[in-house]
Amino acid sequence: MKPLYYFISATLSILLSIYIFIFGTGVNHELIAIFIGLWAPTIIALGIFNTLLGILDEMCCAHKRIEGRQTGDDR
Repeated sequence: MKPLYYFISATLSILLSIYIFIFGTGVNHELIAIFIGLWAPTIIALGIFNTLLGILDEMCCAHKRIEGRQTGDDR
């Protein structure tokens, strides 16, 4: 997924949390709002993790190509 999607979903999580905290009418609406607000760092961390996995994959492919050139193997 694109990093923009993670940013948008984290923003929506924060906005939903604020909305429920201010306008909620349930018994535990403050706790529910805090729980929803804690999703935002998790979503951002997931986006960072996926980006790092993509970088690692590119580095591994580049390393294999370099090794192939040095040993004479064409893949």
